[in-house]
Amino acid sequence: MNATTATDATNGTDARVVRNVPRIYWLETKFEFLKLMRLPAYVVPTIAFPLVFYVFFGIGFGSGKMAGAVDLATYLIASYGTFGVMGASLFGLGAGVAVERGQGWMQVKRTTPMPLGAYFTAKIALSVLFSAVIVVLLCALGFLFAGVRLPPAAWPLLLLVLLLGALPFCALGLVVGYLAGPNSAPAVVNLIHLPLAFASGLWIPLEALPRFFHVLAPFLPPYHLSQLALSVVSGGVLGGSAVVHVAALAGFTVVFLLVA
Repeated sequence: MNATTATDATNGTDARVVRNVPRIYWLETKFEFLKLMRLPAYVVPTIAFPLVFYVFFGIGFGSGKMAGAVDLATYLIASYGTFGVMGASLFGLGAGVAVERGQGWMQVKRTTPMPLGAYFTAKIALSVLFSAVIVVLLCALGFLFAGVRLPPAAWPLLLLVLLLGALPFCALGLVVGYLAGPNSAPAVVNLIHLPLAFASGLWIPLEALPRFFHVLAPFLPPYHLSQLALSVVSGGVLGGSAVVHVAALAGFTVVFLLVA
C-alpha cells in the first residue's frame, strides 16, 4: 500500500467515525434511559417526591394563602420545581456516577472507542428529561387542582428556566459521583439535597424562616434558581435581579466542575 492509498483509507475511516458520533451519543442516551426505567427505586421517588409535596402543601393547604405577591400554590410550583430539578440532577449524576465507578463500569467504558462526552451527555440529558417531567406534572397539578393561572408565555418560560437551571446541580452531582463511594453516594446526595432545599426557601418561603436563613440563602445555588423561577410566575414582582442569579448559577457551575 502506497502513502496515498494509506492516507485515503485513513481519511475514509475518520469520515465514518465522524458520521457515527451523533449515533453514538444517541445510543448512549437511549440505553441510559432504558437502564433508569428499569430502576423504579430511582424513577418513582425522583418524580413523586416533589409532586406529593405539592399535593399536600400547594393543593391541600395552599388555597387562598399568599406568599408575598403571589398565592402559595403559584409560589410552590416555582420552589418545588427547583426542588425536583435538584433531585433529578443530583441523583442522576451523583449516585449514578458513584455506583458505576464502584462497579468498574467506567473502566469498561474507557476501553471502548466511545467518546468520553457521550457518557456524561447521556446522564445530563436524562437528568434534564426527568426534570422536565417533574415540572410539567407540577404545572398540570397547579393548573387543574389549585387554580394556578399564568400568562400563556410564562408556562414554557418557566420550564426553560428550570431545565437550564439543572446544569449547576448536574455539576454538583459530578462532585458527589467522584468523591463518594457507591454505597454512600445516595446518603450523601440526601444530605446535600434536603438541607439545601430547606435553607433556600424551597419548602417554606424565606419570609417565614428565621433571619439566619435570609443571610445564608444567597450563598446557595437552589436559592438563585428558585428566584429566577419566581420572577417568571410572579411577572417579575418577585425574584430580584435576573442577572445576579444567572451569574451566581454560572459561577457555581464552574466551581463544581473544577472540583469534580
